[in-house]
Amino acid sequence: MTIASSAEPRLRRIVVAGGGTAGWMAAAAIARTMGRAVELTLVESDAIGTIGVGESTIPPLVNYNRLLGINEAEFMRATQATFKLGIAFEGWKEVGHSYFHSFGITGKDHWSAGFQHFWLAGRERGHDAPYDEYCLELKAAMQGKFAHLPDNAMNYAYQLDSTLYARFLRAMAEADGAKRIEGKIARVELNGESGHVAALVLENGSRIEGDLFLDCTGFRALLIEDALHAGHDDWTHYLPCDSAIAIQTESVGPAFPYTKAIAHDAGWRWRIPLQHRTGNGLVYCSRYLDRDAALERLLGTVEGQTLTKPNFLKFGAGARRRQWHRNVVAIGLSGGFMEPLESTSIHLIQRAVLRLIRMMPLREISDRDIAEFNEQQHADMLQIRDFLILHYKATERRDSAFWRYCGDMEIPDTLVQKIELFRETGRVFRKNEELFAENSWVQVMMGQGIMPHAYHPIAEKLNDDELARLLETLREQVSKTVAGLPAHAAYVERYCGAARAAAA
Repeated sequence: MTIASSAEPRLRRIVVAGGGTAGWMAAAAIARTMGRAVELTLVESDAIGTIGVGESTIPPLVNYNRLLGINEAEFMRATQATFKLGIAFEGWKEVGHSYFHSFGITGKDHWSAGFQHFWLAGRERGHDAPYDEYCLELKAAMQGKFAHLPDNAMNYAYQLDSTLYARFLRAMAEADGAKRIEGKIARVELNGESGHVAALVLENGSRIEGDLFLDCTGFRALLIEDALHAGHDDWTHYLPCDSAIAIQTESVGPAFPYTKAIAHDAGWRWRIPLQHRTGNGLVYCSRYLDRDAALERLLGTVEGQTLTKPNFLKFGAGARRRQWHRNVVAIGLSGGFMEPLESTSIHLIQRAVLRLIRMMPLREISDRDIAEFNEQQHADMLQIRDFLILHYKATERRDSAFWRYCGDMEIPDTLVQKIELFRETGRVFRKNEELFAENSWVQVMMGQGIMPHAYHPIAEKLNDDELARLLETLREQVSKTVAGLPAHAAYVERYCGAARAAAA
């Protein structure tokens, strides 16, 4: 094997097209990780708005921030963040029913079988305590409590202002050497010989040349699609919601440590409490609800004085067929869109950025890297897609045309296998480091009414007294820990209160 000499040209110039959460998450991570090994430039225009409604996150963002050496309390003050222990789903299985998807581990797994098998065996033997009683994060969320615990025993994410997060990351990236250029992209210039992107040409005529380009231009996908025609797979037949309205309101009470996802007859709405305000939105399918009626419905359900004008959004679920094509990598919405039901938008940005850094080319872009990157990105999006479809498909609602469509629609074979395996055996298998853990699938499937017909025989190893002691001990541990936790709002104020810091 021959190693190229150090005198050969290197792929040093990385250009990020677009700012917002995607652009600055990419710039901050690359600048901090790669340092002077690259020349990093970000091009954005203050005249172009960003989506800016990604307020709810999932636990991997905690690790992302730690990888970048971000002080958590400082970050939370800057983004007006609160803690998030999961999502409360209201009205999804049926009207009036609710369940909770927590970020924690329920009970205690055995290496051969998850805790749900022991809980199912206990239910068969007369133990009627709900599955929820065995999850620390769920019980803490329902009682409005939170604290950092030793050994990271509490799993959590954040509810944050994504516009402020982008601003926070921009300051960090620029301090680490990233260069920002203000301007609108007028056209993308291609190399006639290779077909690669050679430069971004701005409206003022300036050219920004680069070796590797990151497309963070959102739904416009100016590089990956408009210039390189990477292709797109449409998943709207599985995820029919195509519109949303977002609005911010004053806080009317202490912030609770979870997000609400409340179903209505043509979709669902969210409520996300931050330190300084509450984020609200209505997601809907325009085939079943028009814009005016959707706005009226949203305004009729918000609490507190509105702080912003409604932000109307149109979208379609799907994924770019090639998220790395030639010398362009799609990051964020340019690579595809998953509706915000399970708060995965920022996570998909994070996954793409970290994956790219691991595959960063030295002197030339490898087709093998591109193929591997695309395969892994596609697998991520398919697994998240299936998890989202589960919420719509596994419903007993037939009270509207929208829910009848969802309940009757054909679903991917991969999801059919997951559902039927769980229904028949109580088992869930997590594949290839997929995002959602076994307990996430268990909570949502049982929450939506899919109950296993059997459980693992390992649960039969315990006699009645042993099983009763196990279940009781686990419940008591959860109850005792939750009882000792402070109120979430008070903990946030002490740990990272933005209002207190401003007053000081």
